[in-house]
Amino acid sequence: MAGPSAGPSPTVAIAYHSGNGHTAVLAQAVREGAADAGAAVTAIQVDTITERQWQQLDGADAIVFGAPTYMGTASAAFHTFAQATSGRWAERAWADKPAAGFTVSGSKSGDKLHTLQYFGVLAAQHGMHWVNLGLLPGWNSSAGSEHDLNRLGFYLGAAGQADVDLGPEAVTKADVETARHLGRRVAETARRFAAARV
Repeated sequence: MAGPSAGPSPTVAIAYHSGNGHTAVLAQAVREGAADAGAAVTAIQVDTITERQWQQLDGADAIVFGAPTYMGTASAAFHTFAQATSGRWAERAWADKPAAGFTVSGSKSGDKLHTLQYFGVLAAQHGMHWVNLGLLPGWNSSAGSEHDLNRLGFYLGAAGQADVDLGPEAVTKADVETARHLGRRVAETARRFAAARV
């Protein structure tokens, strides 16, 4: 595994909600990937967010959004958080920060694309710069397998699948590694943005 790139050490905040533990597994993987790339990382559960954690989001160089996909969109707890960012939207507090997203659902598709698009629109409203997954799809040929990175073929962000009747252990290694890749990519992008400001 490559070490962190040269340049200032970025700060990455992960703002996520996890209903049954599956999204928390991906959040941890994003955290590990960003840390592997040299970032200082804070993971914030948005359904219990504190004023100090709001300040950590404001001070972060990049923010990664995460939530399970329920009924075709991000969970209600994440929507509540997103609506609570309206004051920061008015102040442009997060403008020009890199942003990215990840989600998980019980189905292979599960309308996860809509959740990632929702995160992207939220980031755009805040004037943020969206960081895509940057991976070609896996498992799309006879030579591929369910163990491939980006095995579900998403581009906007990291997406995972976990059986609804199982706990966090149901998140596959391939989906975890895909989320870890996203974390590294966000940290590297945040480093380039931070270097450009110096």
